[in-house]
Amino acid sequence: MEHVIRQFTPADTEAVVAVWESCGLVRPWNDPRRDIARKLTVQPELFLVATEASVGSDRPAVVAAGMAGFDGHRGWVNYLAVRPDLQGSGLGRAFMAEFERLLTDLGCPKLNLQVRAGNEQVIGFYESLGYTDDRTVSMGKRLIPDV
Repeated sequence: MEHVIRQFTPADTEAVVAVWESCGLVRPWNDPRRDIARKLTVQPELFLVATEASVGSDRPAVVAAGMAGFDGHRGWVNYLAVRPDLQGSGLGRAFMAEFERLLTDLGCPKLNLQVRAGNEQVIGFYESLGYTDDRTVSMGKRLIPDV
């Protein structure tokens, strides 16, 4: 089946959350609906979904989603997920190629992403796309609690 990558719309919210949940991306300390609302206030054009290219459907099923951003120094990709039954289909590669194109068009010199330690399958995916371990430590501090 073919897929269409397009910009997220608010009507996609529940389907996107379901994809993220099916891929184990949602954590108790991050409310995905709040994360979506926040993303819609900053570079919403860099929030993409993939849908099945079905004819005659009012709302084709969302099968993948991801967010990107550019702060003027580095680009980032967050929450990239492909429905488990479609992983390995090339959809993740297509998303990353589109994010790289969009970020390059914005003048972004380098793209960063974070993968949870121990997630070897996803690390291998990004390595296959040319991403390398920057030998950095990622640190964070919650400024606005979601829970």
